Amino acid sequence: MLSIGTLARRTGTNVQTIRYYEQIGLMPEPGRSEGGQRRYGTLELDRLAFIRHSRQLGFSLEAIRELLDLSDSPERSCAQVDAVAQKQLREVEARISRLEALRMELQRMISECRSDRVANCRILEVLRDHEECLSDHDRPGS
Repeated sequence: MLSIGTLARRTGTNVQTIRYYEQIGLMPEPGRSEGGQRRYGTLELDRLAFIRHSRQLGFSLEAIRELLDLSDSPERSCAQVDAVAQKQLREVEARISRLEALRMELQRMISECRSDRVANCRILEVLRDHEECLSDHDRPGS
């Protein structure tokens, strides 16, 4: 059995985060030692590793909850898991698109700057007025 500190070190997760996952039901309530210390086994270690990796891939806590529920029922269709992953992919692609628009806008602002005086700084002009931007980069997928 592992203490919460050992579980945290093995998974690279903060102790506070583990407690939070327990509070919101992503992690089950742990067993306790006679002294009241939390104790975790291999199942909890695997579950936390799953949650952590899912978070690294950008899945929301709601999506992770859904994936965990699906993984707890191995007889269910994988189509639902695929749908969750497809939704995540669309969200990542929208973020990439937004980041590409941001990059282009920043490159344009920098290239148009005459770099002589702050009073004539094109970067500051564009930052003051969103209408100066060529893209609507403040919306996902723009």
